[in-house]
Order: sequence, then C-alpha cells, then structure tokens
Amino acid sequence: MSIKKVLASLAAVGTMSLTATVAYAEDTIKVGLVAPFSGPFADYGRQMEGGIKAYMKEHGDKVAGKKIEIITKDTTGPVPEVAKRLAQELVVRDKVDFLAGFGLTPEALAVAPIAEQAKKPMIIMNAATSVITTKSNYIARFSMTLPQISGPMATWAVKNGIKRVVTLVADYGPGIDAETTFKTHFIGGGGQVLESIRVPLRNPEFAPFIQRIKDAKPEAVFIFVPAGEQGIAFMKGYRERGLAEAGIKVIATGDLTDDHVLQAMGDPVLGVITSFHYSAAHNSPENKTFLKSYADANPNGGRPNFMSVAAYDGMHAIYEVAKKLNGKIEGDKAMAVIKGMKINSPRGPVMIDPATRDIVQTVYIRKVEKVNGELFNVEFDKFADVKDPGK
Repeated sequence: MSIKKVLASLAAVGTMSLTATVAYAEDTIKVGLVAPFSGPFADYGRQMEGGIKAYMKEHGDKVAGKKIEIITKDTTGPVPEVAKRLAQELVVRDKVDFLAGFGLTPEALAVAPIAEQAKKPMIIMNAATSVITTKSNYIARFSMTLPQISGPMATWAVKNGIKRVVTLVADYGPGIDAETTFKTHFIGGGGQVLESIRVPLRNPEFAPFIQRIKDAKPEAVFIFVPAGEQGIAFMKGYRERGLAEAGIKVIATGDLTDDHVLQAMGDPVLGVITSFHYSAAHNSPENKTFLKSYADANPNGGRPNFMSVAAYDGMHAIYEVAKKLNGKIEGDKAMAVIKGMKINSPRGPVMIDPATRDIVQTVYIRKVEKVNGELFNVEFDKFADVKDPGK
C-alpha cells in the first residue's frame, strides 16, 4: 500500500473514532459524583453511591433516549482544594452535565464558584450548612440543613419539660448552625443553655468534654456530630462516664443515631430522642420501594441512611430535568425545572423552594426502639413543611 493510501486510511480511522466519541457524548448524560470514598468519611460516598444505584436499578440507566453515566471522584475529605480540582476536571475534561454529591460543607463551598462559572447544576446530597445554596445560582439541595433539623428539636424539648441543657457540636459550619439555631429556639421557648461546647471535626477526643457535661448537671445534652463513627464514640463515652445514671438525657439531630451504624451502637442508645428528616423505619409505600431497590442494587450495603435517600431524590431530579429538556441539559433551563420541584420521597413529600433552591420537608421526632429485634429510629411526632429558618 502506498504512503498516500496509508495516510488516507489512518485519517479515515481517526475521523470514525472522533465521530464515535462525539456520538457517545451526545447520547450520554454525565453526572460527576464528588464525595469522600476513602478516609474518615468514606461511608458518605458509599451511601450516596448506594442511593444512586437504587434509583437507577428502579428506573433504568436511560432517560430521554440517553444513557446516564456516573463518574465518581474521591475527595478523601474533608479536603476543599481536592474537591475543587476534581470538579474542574469533571467540567473541563469530562464535560459533565451535572455536579453532584458533596458530603461535607467545606467541599461544597469550594466547588460552588465552579458551578457558577460553568453554569452546571450542582445537586447537594448531604452538605448541610445553611449558606451553601447562596454561593451559586446553580446549587439545589436535596438533603437538609442543620438549622432545619435542630430548630424543631429545641421546640420539642422545651414543650416536653426539658429546661436546662448543655450543647455539644462539631466545630465547623453545620455544627455552628445547629448550635446557633438550637439555642435560639430553646432560649426563646424559656429554656437555659448552661454551656456550649465545640469539638474538632477530625478525630475528637470526647472524654474531657463528656466530663464537662456531667459536671454542669444539665437535664439533657444536645448533640450534633457528623454521622458515623463519632456518634458511636460519643455514646461509648456517655455510657462509661455515667451520664445516664446521672439523669442526663441525650437529645440530638439524627446524625447521632444514623441508620447505617445504629445496630453497632447497641442497646445503650435505646430511648435516645432525635429530630431528623428520614428514618429507615418510615412507614410509607415510597420508603418500602426504596428499601427494596437499595437492597437489590447494594446486596452488601447494609441499611441505607439519609444520604442514600438524598442521592436517590437527587437522581430523581436529574431524570426529571432530562425528561423535561428532552435530554439537552442547559444550566439555566435545568434550574428552572428544579425550582419548585415536588417529589414523593421515601422520607415523605419534599419540595425545592423556588426562591432559595433549598429543600422544604417534614422533620420528625424519633425515639430509638427495638422493632423485631433490631434498633430503629421510630417516628412519633413531626413538624410539617419545614424550611431552612435562616432563609
């Protein structure tokens, strides 16, 4: 074969390859999932990924004639600069249509300017500091905010005779939000906050703080720590230092008794009262469907938690946007679809506030009880249609 023919053949192959790549891109909706999949918060990424798999197991991997592709990126979190770099790669190199995930506030805040500049819808599946949605017009939150959850806990506590508390929260955005909102509602209702304790986000040593709580002699301690290992560590210290025997109750946001680790916490958490937007024990047809889809898609995934549900609902939103826009994702048009969106979620009815792009949902008061021999957060009271009180 002559050199001319060889070059012509190579050019033809190159053109075919480029055409195939373009065609693949046009037939695909790409979702960049930015979350910790390793490090101390690795379970956050796994729970989100599990919820996404559950939704796609139930609804298929195609919408509006296009295949949904999930591109996962591990922040090793909380590392804001890594989250920002990964988001830039997803936008510039991978040409994603959506950014999603964001287990931790510092990472969500680091990526917000990228979403704004690139006009990419950014679906928050956990990060819970109130201010996040104000940092880009392209952010919508499908999880919760700590003020939204902690305000009802304070209101319930005062109404049920708890008048003197100590607060203990993780010392970063969500924890400070939780502390501030709880104190505002609790003091406003006639309660007294004896002491406010903030602990490091990474690897806190709870023992000295728990002793301070015991010495203050409150009727209850209000807790917010990130879901997972820290809740187990706090409750271990609570037991060992005799706070229950001293008559000090635990009231908390639902992160403390996270569904995914609740069994590992054991019987000492029986009776703990929390406020939250989701429990695996929630009794509804939507939740039963979700639990089945999650188990089918994640055979070794254990019990799903609130992050799984937020990811499941976030994927619902992505599918709805794709349907409404016939698969052609444009940032402003996508956000117009998301604003005011209503979903019959496994947690109950939710809506994205069109003004703030934040979630409006029911907040439940729950007690840890045994159901068929297993520990669950059993709902017994609720606050309907709760908005983030900071907006």
